[in-house]
Amino acid sequence: MPTDTTSTNATSTGAPSGSRSLEHPAREDIRLADVLHALADPMRLRIVRALAAADGELNCADIELPVSKSTCTHHFRVLREYGVIQQIYRGTAKMNGLRRADLDALFPGLIDGVLRAADLQARRLGDV
Repeated sequence: MPTDTTSTNATSTGAPSGSRSLEHPAREDIRLADVLHALADPMRLRIVRALAAADGELNCADIELPVSKSTCTHHFRVLREYGVIQQIYRGTAKMNGLRRADLDALFPGLIDGVLRAADLQARRLGDV
């Protein structure tokens, strides 16, 4: 699995030399089983729902989760490594965005269906 790296050259995302970058799988390397595994965890699904509802990127701290900071870091890392989200450093903040275009191209309707099902479940269980 990819891990966080410190780049000393320009990154594939166009980040300047010397900036911190995070590795993401290429679109063609994203696998359905990995995406489904990432979405199966309630905390990771909560992150994806928040990112899908956002008008753009969110900082990790913008998404409140009832778990420790290290556990939050783990969940964001799993989502990134399995190709569900993209993370980029802006200054010292790690910004997150849903890789909707990639996921929709690879698995049409999957994210919309998962988000719709998660919303219905939240309403049914009173977790809105």
